[in-house]
Amino acid sequence: MDEGDTTRVHRGDGPDGRPDVSFVIPARNEADYLRGALASIAGLDTEYAIEVIVVDGDSSDTTPAIAREYGATVLDEGGRSIAAARNLGAARADGEWLSFVDADTKLRANYLTELVGYLEVNGLAAGSSYCRITGPRRAKLMEATINHAFSHLERPILPGFNCVVHRRAFDDVGGFPEVPNEDTAFSRLLGRRYPTGYCPAVLAESSGRRIADCGLTGTLWHYLRLDVGRLRADY
Repeated sequence: MDEGDTTRVHRGDGPDGRPDVSFVIPARNEADYLRGALASIAGLDTEYAIEVIVVDGDSSDTTPAIAREYGATVLDEGGRSIAAARNLGAARADGEWLSFVDADTKLRANYLTELVGYLEVNGLAAGSSYCRITGPRRAKLMEATINHAFSHLERPILPGFNCVVHRRAFDDVGGFPEVPNEDTAFSRLLGRRYPTGYCPAVLAESSGRRIADCGLTGTLWHYLRLDVGRLRADY
């Protein structure tokens, strides 16, 4: 689908009058990327009823306007933190499943059908899929780390840009903690109480812009520096 196509992403309600899946996208000054994420959701090949919630973190660009063009619900979070944005979106969501993606994430057309189906068949409360990271060549090392290291931990790390979790499990653990590396901390909480895992298919694509800005070493450090103890506990 062309990123300029503003096909509305709301697919109506499920049999009980509610969506099956709620997408939650935190976004702050993401006008350069958000269209791609929303276009990919609009282009999903799925029978699931979906809704899309964009949680705006006090953007000074056209992020909220772009979200509304695609029919997304826009919530104002104020820019406190990405954990607060995700939790606010989840609190307003009506879906049985919550799908957390970032504004620079693009989903393959079979994303929902494959990933939610994989979770249901395997009795998992939450999961991610393999991903592709675009950008500089060194982004491939980060991609390999997510696909082949994070996914094989006893309690897999579910990246915040590509994570689906059942509403009941999300509420039970209290959502994303207000800590650095909130998605890793969230994964640990989930993994202690529920089975989680990875669908071994490449279903999502994310921008390597952080790697371009910080370099590979800086990016890995950003994600892992405050989680060494938690990671060691899984090996």
